[in-house]
Amino acid sequence: MKTLSLLLSIYVAVSSAFPVAPEAEDDGKTIQLVESYLENFYNLQRNHRPHLRSRDENPVVAKLKEMQEFFGLQVTGKPDPDTLKMMKKPRCGVPDIGQYMFTPGNPKWKRNNLTYRILNYTPKMRQADVDEAVRKALSVWSNVTPLTFQKVEDKEADIMISFAYRDHRDNSPFDGPNGQLAHAFQPGDNIGGDVHLDEEEAWTKDGRGYNLFIVLAHELGHSLGLSHSDDPGALMFPNYSYTDPNEFLLPQDDINGIQAIYGRSNAAVQPTGPTTPQACDPNLTFDAITTLRGEIFFFKGRYMLRKHPARAETELNFISLFWPKLPSGIQAAYENVERDEILLFKEDKYWVVRGYDIVPGYPKPIYRLGFPKTVKRVNAAYSDESTGKTYFFVADRYWRYDEKKKSMDRGYPRKIIADFGRIGRVDAAFQKDGYVYFFHERTQYQFDPRAKRIVGKMNSISWFNC
Repeated sequence: MKTLSLLLSIYVAVSSAFPVAPEAEDDGKTIQLVESYLENFYNLQRNHRPHLRSRDENPVVAKLKEMQEFFGLQVTGKPDPDTLKMMKKPRCGVPDIGQYMFTPGNPKWKRNNLTYRILNYTPKMRQADVDEAVRKALSVWSNVTPLTFQKVEDKEADIMISFAYRDHRDNSPFDGPNGQLAHAFQPGDNIGGDVHLDEEEAWTKDGRGYNLFIVLAHELGHSLGLSHSDDPGALMFPNYSYTDPNEFLLPQDDINGIQAIYGRSNAAVQPTGPTTPQACDPNLTFDAITTLRGEIFFFKGRYMLRKHPARAETELNFISLFWPKLPSGIQAAYENVERDEILLFKEDKYWVVRGYDIVPGYPKPIYRLGFPKTVKRVNAAYSDESTGKTYFFVADRYWRYDEKKKSMDRGYPRKIIADFGRIGRVDAAFQKDGYVYFFHERTQYQFDPRAKRIVGKMNSISWFNC
C-alpha cells in the first residue's frame, strides 16, 4: 500500500481522470475515514486544502497529531494502524478536548434539583429496563454530588432523553449502526442537557450489543457540563467499553471532574472511585498475573496490562475488551501451555479461556479442582509446564495440583514459608524462563525451583521498562 502520509499531502493534486486501482480505492477510503473523523471530533475545517509548497503544517497532519496525543498514541501525524484502529471504535458523538476540562465556557445548571423525561423508548428493550438504565445512570452522578433528579411525564424537562434515527434535526445526524452511538448537549435552555441515542444500535441491558446504562451514564456527564477525558479508564473517555452494570464504580477521574462543577456529595462519608493503573506507578500492585502465548498479562481491577516481549511499551486494556463475560477483579490466573488455556479465578469460581473464548460450561466452583469447601478464594497460582504441576496459594498455605491426573496431590496443603521462604502472602505469581515470580504488595521475589531458594528481589513494576 502506498504511504498514506504522502497521499494525505498530495491527494488534491491527483487527477481523477485515470482508472482507480484497488489499492488506491483502499487509500481513498482511509483518507475519507481520517478526514471525517477529524472533522467530527477535532474541528478539522472542510475547506482545508493542503498547499504542497506551503511551509505551514498540513492541517490534516496537525489534527492527527492532536488526536494521537489525546488517545496516548505515538504522535506521528500519520494514519498508522494504531490510529486507524482507534478511529474505527464505537464512541460518543461529542467532539474531543485535548485535556480533561469542562465544556468550553464551563456551563453548569444553576440549581441542583433537575428534572428529566424519557420522550420515547427503543423496541429493542423492555420499557422497564430502559427506565432502570436511566435511573441508574442518573444515580451515578447524584451519588457523588448534591444533584437530584426527578422524572416528569408530560412537560418540558431539563434533560430530555430520546432515541432517534440518522438526521434528527439537531445538526448532528447519526451514522447508522456502530460508529457514533449517542450524543448530548451541555447545560442550558431548549436543547441544552438533552440526550439523543442512535435507535439503530443494538441496545441491551447486559454485555451483548451496547449497554444502555453505560452509554447513558457517559452522555449524562455531558448533560451536566463535562467534556471528554483522556484517561482511558474514565467514564468520560470517548470510546465505548463495557462494564457489568452490577460491578460499575464511577472512576475517581470522573468524580473529581463533576465535583469541581457542583461540589461534593451531601453524604457523611465522601465516595471514592477506582483510578486507572499506570504501568510505572511505584505503588502499583496486582490482583493476578499469567503468561499467555509468550506475553504476560497483569490484572488490576477491571484492567489488564499486557506486556509483549518484543515491545517496549505496555498496553492497557479493559478485561471486557478481550473477554466480555468475565468479571472484573480477577484474583488468580495461570496458563496451561499444553492445552493452550488460561484459568482465571474469582472468589469460589473459575473460568477456562481458550483465546478469546470462554469454554462452555464455565464458571465452575473451585471445589471441583479438589479444594475443600472451606476454601472460598485462591490468592495466586502458577503452573510448572515441565512437571505438569500447578501450585495454588491460599492465605499462608499452598496446594499442588496434578494437571494430568486432574486431582490434588496428597500431603497438601503445606505452609508457604516451609518451601518458598519468607515471601508473605502471595498476591500473584507466574513462571517464566524457569523461574517463579511471587508478588507481595509492591515487591516481587524471583524463586529458583531447582535451587529451591529466592535468588532475587525486585520492585513489582520491573517488567515495564520504567
